[in-house]
Amino acid sequence: MLEEKVIATFEEILQHTRNSQSRVLGSLREAENTVEMLRQEYEALENKAVHTEQMINEVLLSMRTGGRAPKITMPIGIDDNSAASVRENPSPQTARPVAPKFEDDSSVRYFTPNRGIPKIANNVEPISIRFSDRTITQACTLLLSEARGPLHVNELYNALVSGGFKFKGHNPTISIAVSLNRNKRFRKVDPGTFDLVIREVKQIAS
Repeated sequence: MLEEKVIATFEEILQHTRNSQSRVLGSLREAENTVEMLRQEYEALENKAVHTEQMINEVLLSMRTGGRAPKITMPIGIDDNSAASVRENPSPQTARPVAPKFEDDSSVRYFTPNRGIPKIANNVEPISIRFSDRTITQACTLLLSEARGPLHVNELYNALVSGGFKFKGHNPTISIAVSLNRNKRFRKVDPGTFDLVIREVKQIAS
């Protein structure tokens, strides 16, 4: 009789534990969906900010040169509540003609020489294992140290993958941006673009 009561007690505890597991699992899945939506919204806002910056630069340029004001266009699908459409329809007017210069072309040969907003390369094959055992911040420190200027997160992503870095998340460029934003070693100089703080310090000192 006593054994039956003990077993019944344990079964009740087990059932309560399983119910709690199911509740926590449901909350976890809901949280994951929320995180994914926030990531998509972040990407949409990033594209919108870059596009707006480009339009401001074009207007300022026309004012300085006395030319005709550029036609103001908004990229398709961009608003604060439509992140998914922005990812599918990136604005073609987000390029910034700033040419990068590198200390050693051989060490960063997988960077594209065109300094617009670099596109994320599809099906990138690693050409080395240089970053296979590095963290994002460690690898980006090396890449930015070799570059003479700031780099966009898309550019950093292409370089990291080419160097054997393995990303675990579904949004690697956001992972890069978040990691660099949280680290005092880096500073954001433009939308999606980062540089080393030490470079600015050296420039001020010189």
